[in-house]
Amino acid sequence: MTDLPEKEGAKDGAKDGERIAKRIARAGICSRRDAEKLIAEGKVSVDGKVLDTPATIVTAASRITVNGKPLPDAEQTRLFRYHKPDGLVTTHKDPEGRKTIFQALPADLPRLISIGRLDLTSEGLLLLTNDGALARKLELPATGWIRRYRVRVHGRVDETALAELVKGVTVDGVRYGSIEAHLERQQGSNAWVSMSLREGKNREIRRVMEHLGLPVSRLIRVAYGPFQLGKLERGEVEEVPGKVLHEQMGDTPKGDRTGFAKAKPKPKGHTRRDDKPKDASKQQGKDADRRRPASRR
Repeated sequence: MTDLPEKEGAKDGAKDGERIAKRIARAGICSRRDAEKLIAEGKVSVDGKVLDTPATIVTAASRITVNGKPLPDAEQTRLFRYHKPDGLVTTHKDPEGRKTIFQALPADLPRLISIGRLDLTSEGLLLLTNDGALARKLELPATGWIRRYRVRVHGRVDETALAELVKGVTVDGVRYGSIEAHLERQQGSNAWVSMSLREGKNREIRRVMEHLGLPVSRLIRVAYGPFQLGKLERGEVEEVPGKVLHEQMGDTPKGDRTGFAKAKPKPKGHTRRDDKPKDASKQQGKDADRRRPASRR
């Protein structure tokens, strides 16, 4: 699968070498940061030698132990759709003691990390994966995946001002990229607005809408690239089939192509199959008949 991190390409990457913290994280033991802490505490060894630096490079042949136990093989890349309820923090540990999404997830799931975040009062689609490389890839603006939201705001919406957001906007010195925003309906002093963006900076929608004099009272993410919230119930989590993940991360993704690069132009002289006659032999026979003298037909 093209560019799907740490699955088909995992063996090659391990053969060429990778940092020990990344290898431990891929095995599902802990995050890279926690792996570095384990190394600093002298709990990681490679080929019988206790490590003292996370800069160590390991290969598929390296014998790695963590807390005296052999490191398991790297897990297969998995992706999950999660309907995040409001009131949960998108982090593994919260210094303020608030409940996190990972505490709310079923206990039988592997160790997961979020692809992007939704703040405490936001809800809707959150993608989760056991693969840090995949998470980083899908979070990058360069990947181009559009995030779609339904936003309830307080105030009378100026549709002209919404349309101007497609040009980008600067709020308190922070430049936000193009945002497509459309009024769904105005209900008295409240309104629902649909918004689509690619960057997803911290609290971007809330800050932009407040800049327009429209404080946000509810924010729901309904799509992240080709992945949809759909009918997923609040608090429900569902794994994306491996075949679908392959398709969406491949060169020619199927389904919703939002955010993917345009197809590459065909090289000069390239002929598509459907450009040829359906039956070449019949066509050649007709051409020969046209060239043959009438007396011999």
